Amino acid sequence: MKRWRSLAAVLAVLSVSCAGLPPQQKPLQLTRAVPLDSLETADAGQWPAADWWKRYQDPTLDQLIELGVASSPTLATAHARYDSARQSVRIAGAASGVQVDASAAIDRQRLSDNGLFPPQFLGFSWYNQSDLGLQATYTFDWWGKQRDAVEAAMDQAHAAQAERSAAALVLASSIADTYFGWQADQSRIVLARERAAVVERESAIAAARVRADLDAAENNNRSDLAVAAAREQIAMLEGSAKLRVVALAALVGRPMSELPALQARPLPVLSANLPDDVKIDLIARRADITASRWRIEAAQRNRDSARAEFFPDVTINALLGLSSIDVGKLLEYGSRVPQASAAIHLPIFDAGRLKARYGATQAAIDSAVASYQDTLVGAARDVAMQASTRAQIAAQRTQRVLQVDAARQLQSSAAARVRQGVTDSRAELTATESWMEQRDALLQLDAVALSADIALQRALGGGYESPQQLVNIHSAKTTTP
Repeated sequence: MKRWRSLAAVLAVLSVSCAGLPPQQKPLQLTRAVPLDSLETADAGQWPAADWWKRYQDPTLDQLIELGVASSPTLATAHARYDSARQSVRIAGAASGVQVDASAAIDRQRLSDNGLFPPQFLGFSWYNQSDLGLQATYTFDWWGKQRDAVEAAMDQAHAAQAERSAAALVLASSIADTYFGWQADQSRIVLARERAAVVERESAIAAARVRADLDAAENNNRSDLAVAAAREQIAMLEGSAKLRVVALAALVGRPMSELPALQARPLPVLSANLPDDVKIDLIARRADITASRWRIEAAQRNRDSARAEFFPDVTINALLGLSSIDVGKLLEYGSRVPQASAAIHLPIFDAGRLKARYGATQAAIDSAVASYQDTLVGAARDVAMQASTRAQIAAQRTQRVLQVDAARQLQSSAAARVRQGVTDSRAELTATESWMEQRDALLQLDAVALSADIALQRALGGGYESPQQLVNIHSAKTTTP
């Protein structure tokens, strides 16, 4: 009868402690496709490779990115966050195992003459106390609280790893964009110097005609203005090129003197198209989306761990110890003081702490889901914008090439008239200057197209492939009531 009463008391206590238990939540259902329904992908292309920048076939760019990955402060920060997350996994794992502590102590104390046991009664005033022990503690994880805490830490580490990949992609694309910007500046500088030489020849002809009283003196002012403008453009482009070198050194994390020698090269030819499965596979190809999914997973593990705290904890303790007031007898068999105990922790009244913590974890899930949706929409917008930009630039380039060809024909016609003596060289110089302006505009358009192509490689994930193969972000547990 006493056993039944004890069992009833235990059940009553358990029912009270679980009275405020939140209901089991259903697994989250997240979208498995990126909202790119309006994006045309008729011309199927390939996903970027892990070393996507090598498609530009530029050894100097390869060296710059290798240096950046090895020594960039930005990437070092992301790597430090990943290492910190990995250590958090170790901390959470250590908390879920058996705890073993060893202790040793020697005390010397005098008895009070007016204490409970006066020295006259015991026969001594001072005594020594020596203790030596080995204690083991283990808490049963019947409700999965510790397991969920470990898995949450692992998910956070996975998110940090994905963030590191995203940081590496941003770094590589920034280096490539800055490097090809420098290449474009070099080509434009050459063209600007040729144009300046043409303008100076025009100025010399104008000055000669003014001296011969064939033109008004104000023509010299116009010529000087054109020469100054041409030289200003050269100075602007040279300054831009120097600033890009400074930016490259900052991105790589090395002094400018340690950068590889930069040599002017023609801009690479572009040929990539969007993959036909970009609407589906982009989720697994972008590191930032993967990191958001891992954060949702970690938030749900934390919620499960918080829910498990509503259930009782069962802990066992075991002590193998020795105790003696005589140090010389501490290791004798009679000094042993073994102890074993078991304890149950029942959260009955905690002023709402458990419910508040559970509510905080639910709010963290809502925040993680909102961040995931925002990242997903941002990724779709990024891909759509870069793809549309490339298409727009391709259409513009077609017309710009026609203008360059037309300017070239005009320059050839003017040169032919000069050779035939029909007109002086001013017409040829004017046509040459116009042709150079069209070539410069085409060069700028090619630079913008290359920048958009690099941005598209980044928008497509830059060769990243998510290890996270989840249909639903979180599956229900059979071990959790």
